[in-house]
Amino acid sequence: MRNSHLTDPRKKYYSEKFPDQKQNTPALQSKMIPKPDCGEESYKGYKRLEGRNALITGGDSGIGRAVAIAYAREGANVAIQYLPGEDDDANEVKELIEKAGRKALLLPYDFRKDGTATEIVMKTVEAFGGLDTLVLNAAQQIAQSTLSELSIKQVQETFKVNIISMFETVKAAEEHLESGSAIITTTSVQATNPSASLMDYAATKSAISNFTINLSSYFASKGVRVNGVAPGPIWTPLQLDKGQLPGQLPMFGQNTPLGRAGQPVELAPVYVLLASDEGSYITGQIYGVTGGEPIDL
Repeated sequence: MRNSHLTDPRKKYYSEKFPDQKQNTPALQSKMIPKPDCGEESYKGYKRLEGRNALITGGDSGIGRAVAIAYAREGANVAIQYLPGEDDDANEVKELIEKAGRKALLLPYDFRKDGTATEIVMKTVEAFGGLDTLVLNAAQQIAQSTLSELSIKQVQETFKVNIISMFETVKAAEEHLESGSAIITTTSVQATNPSASLMDYAATKSAISNFTINLSSYFASKGVRVNGVAPGPIWTPLQLDKGQLPGQLPMFGQNTPLGRAGQPVELAPVYVLLASDEGSYITGQIYGVTGGEPIDL
């Protein structure tokens, strides 16, 4: 007799082909079919981040949204940076954070503009009185079918949003990070298994992995832990905003060993672990949440 307490991971979340769809920039989670599961209804907190003050970039939708919900329900005040124009999604997250009894701060900033990463750190510290948890998650992903179609402007902007903003955010935050603080980056399976259509995106994700390991060595003597999460194909608005080549969306994530794309809520517990005292001996690591795709040799 099958154990009723076990759940088949291949069928736990949406496992069918996705309806072919696209949105104008910026894509909104609220308009996706089906909507990603970010734990709005399911995530339960256990006070593992009580009293923390967190800044999450790209926190309005997808993975960042799932982390914001989880952190608030674990007891943290949460500031979320998001691209202007994504206000509908961001306001939903704000309501969920405040419903959990925590402070929320909305930061509509475009990382393609100089100085924005420094400003969001300053505003977070002003609003919360401190900053101890950084989740560096914001990203630009634009697929191109050929190298000739990949403009240098796109390459520059992808690097600016995905990795240069991380350098600036950490530099601005360093003076506020006391021992016990945590930095968590979002890299990708693309760092080690890149797709030709995502050449610039994949290169930034490889840089982020290197940055994470390097940064962990720098901060270890200060008692600040630094780790990264490497998602596989996760159902987020990035995929609808030119993140996949035309016609590829219906099969998104279907070729993973588990046979489906992941949902943002499936990553939230890893980000919670890496921020919490339960992860006190974890630093300099990259955690894959990929549906079975390897992130190393």
